[in-house]
Amino acid sequence: MNKKHITLALTGASGMPYGMRLLECLLHSGVHVQLVYSQAAQIVSKQELELTLPSRPQDAEKMLHERIGTINGELRVYGRDDWYAPMASGSNPGDAMVICPCTMGTLGKVAGGISDDLITRAADVMLKEKRPLLLVPREMPFSAIHLENMLKLSHAGAVIMPPNPGFYYHPQTVQDLVDFVVARILDHLGVAHKLVKKWGEDEHPQ
Repeated sequence: MNKKHITLALTGASGMPYGMRLLECLLHSGVHVQLVYSQAAQIVSKQELELTLPSRPQDAEKMLHERIGTINGELRVYGRDDWYAPMASGSNPGDAMVICPCTMGTLGKVAGGISDDLITRAADVMLKEKRPLLLVPREMPFSAIHLENMLKLSHAGAVIMPPNPGFYYHPQTVQDLVDFVVARILDHLGVAHKLVKKWGEDEHPQ
């Protein structure tokens, strides 16, 4: 059985715990992850997680393997200007892409068809090849421009998933809130997980 190939992009919006937890879950689930992150994501990662993301892809792969531990999938990190990366071409786009967290600047570029780095180029490829593209924008409030860009991307086939956790399952920790959002992303990617019980699971015990 072939492993899923999913591109994960981290950008400079607040919400790096979502992105790193998603990376961890994908790798533990046997997914081949193609990771790319912006310079601003490196700053936010340091601020929110006290995690320094190396600039060299090889160093990043080593550090993340050590941080996450044993994985069932595969991890490959690419530089944001690596135009030879597989997801930069429609001939090898992978199965899906997630931008988490997603800045409004990145979202606006994707909506406008501007491909000036690997993140926006990979997203553009997903749209033109009609592959799943999920954007997790962390901003509030949304301006009219933000909303128009999100609607434009939705019409183009992207899924817009603001990280809004539910409270009906009585979360007790910040990690519970993070896991709720990551679980919904995994659901849309078709990746099995046990982070959060699905709605109605306890209603009809077998």
